[in-house]
Amino acid sequence: MSTTKRDYYEVLGVSKSATAEDMKRAFRKLAIQYHPDKNPGDKAAEEKFKEVNEAYECLSDPKKKQVYDQFGHAGLGAGVGGGQGPFGGFGGSGGFGDSGTINDIFGDIFGDLFGQGGGRGRGGSGRGRSRARMGADLETTVDITFEECYRGVEKVISLNKNVDCDVCHGSGAKPGTQPETCKTCNGRGEVTFQQGFFAVSRPCTTCHGTGQVIASPCGTCRGKAKVKKNSQLSVTIPAGIDTGQRLKLSGEGEAGEHGGPSGDLYIMVRIADHDFYTREGADVICEVPITFVQAALGAEISVPTLGGKVEMKIPAGSQSHKVFRLKSKGLPRLGGVGFGDQLVRVVVEVPTKLSTEQSDVLRKFDELDRTERKSNPMHKKFFDKMKHLFD
Repeated sequence: MSTTKRDYYEVLGVSKSATAEDMKRAFRKLAIQYHPDKNPGDKAAEEKFKEVNEAYECLSDPKKKQVYDQFGHAGLGAGVGGGQGPFGGFGGSGGFGDSGTINDIFGDIFGDLFGQGGGRGRGGSGRGRSRARMGADLETTVDITFEECYRGVEKVISLNKNVDCDVCHGSGAKPGTQPETCKTCNGRGEVTFQQGFFAVSRPCTTCHGTGQVIASPCGTCRGKAKVKKNSQLSVTIPAGIDTGQRLKLSGEGEAGEHGGPSGDLYIMVRIADHDFYTREGADVICEVPITFVQAALGAEISVPTLGGKVEMKIPAGSQSHKVFRLKSKGLPRLGGVGFGDQLVRVVVEVPTKLSTEQSDVLRKFDELDRTERKSNPMHKKFFDKMKHLFD
């Protein structure tokens, strides 16, 4: 057969000095290229796929590679599945041995073919893979006031989460006993079977991928290794935070499995509406009523801010809904880089009840102003436009 088989290095497209990683990359690329699922019904691609697999099965095994380098195909006897050479062939139909490396690579290939992780994602099980899994993340909401947003605040939150059982210390087994190795998968957490000419691995249904079974469960957690426990945490809410923003507390989520780290806790902040202020980023907006006289003659008024009262000047002739800006009187910018502004919208309030004396004074004012309306430019402009409409 040595006269009919292609050189394994030629099949993979690598030199004899290629490293194990070089050969692995070459094999992975060719296996994806010729995989039957990418070439349905293509017998030539199927034969190429088998040839590539056979070559890598040999060259990825140091002992087989050494024999092949010294004796060529003859040193491998009858070849794949023949059982006649020094190594009894490669074992199993279709040329797949019990190689964890081959299974791992095919896990990667399936990920590329079908958009999956091939079982190698976080917390995956299997030979040579850690059964440790990170705990689940948690999320909760904390409510604060507008004033607490301005100055920052410490809040105590209550959580009901899974933690390691204190009795069995997270093993799930009754004190004095230990989890046993699963006999179905021999502790691998997965079982491998032949499907056509390639091997497929699946999580073990006996141990659910953990590689262990618990013969004598802990009476407190009933073998689950976790119990629900209420805990309280103190969290610092920084000044200037906005509704919908989240804080992350690393390691404060659910407990991990099989020694894995705990998940994280995400705290979403919700700020209560304020009776006086509204918010736009770090700026705050408010409305302040002023009298007709203050608007006409000008005045100095007291305006409440989050940091205390300040005096603000109203120029004479200010119109209703004019906006004044109080620099750096808004909310702190998140991260401690300065403050926003406070925008004050003044609203001129018309008196609802007038005394006789007040009415007389206003009538006198109107008489004095009636001739040219110099003190009411908008009023004069309006009536000038109206005249043109009816001419």
